[in-house]
Amino acid sequence: MQNEALANLIHKSDPDALCLVADSRYGYYTIKRILDVVISFFLLVFLLPIMIVIALLIVVYSPGPIFFIQERVGVKRHFYKEHTYWKKENFKCYKFRTMKVNSDPSIHQAYVKALIENDEIEMAALQGAPDQPRKLVNDPRIIAPGKLLRKLSLDELPQLWNVLIGDMSLIGPRPAIPYEVELYKPWHLRRLEAQPGITGLQQITARSSADFDRQVQFDIDYIDNQSIWLDMKIILKTPLAVISTKGAY
Repeated sequence: MQNEALANLIHKSDPDALCLVADSRYGYYTIKRILDVVISFFLLVFLLPIMIVIALLIVVYSPGPIFFIQERVGVKRHFYKEHTYWKKENFKCYKFRTMKVNSDPSIHQAYVKALIENDEIEMAALQGAPDQPRKLVNDPRIIAPGKLLRKLSLDELPQLWNVLIGDMSLIGPRPAIPYEVELYKPWHLRRLEAQPGITGLQQITARSSADFDRQVQFDIDYIDNQSIWLDMKIILKTPLAVISTKGAY
């Protein structure tokens, strides 16, 4: 009851407040941030040659910006007296551009709405085929190299910069798009109670194969059971999930 009253008090002073951070997790978040900085910095340096090749491919096939920058919904830890809470904050998410320049997002917005509502008829209509993966696969906006970049998740490498500067973590729920969050049911908002990540429990368990409610439940399961050991397990399983390309489109 005391925590509930405190949460209500914080929410009144800050409408974007989501939930209190448990005192027992302070040490975990400190270690997690150190690992995020060290690993993301190392990977940015190590993968720089590959990223240069990707940039050249994009420019050759589709002259224009190398990066696709999109507003995403994230969270940051804030302080209220001696207490800490998660606050919803939007940030600029970086990816390699896999679509034509100035592509119309309306088809993706429609698909996200159908996905959240589990409208299989509408998802199939937007795909132009019976909908098996829970992702917009037959997207006419994608450029030739974009299909390979997405399949191998190479388009997400610039998000290592988001991790380095603190917008994201290596492990966490995928960063949501604002028009997606507007369609959330109240319980879906629980997936925002952790920093978004490049990979996560859902990505290594049911990549693009689970319906939206199940995807959210994977994120909530991760949030409820966060630990350094779980993070290490997800990091070690991620390369296998990427190489297998199972559920990747």
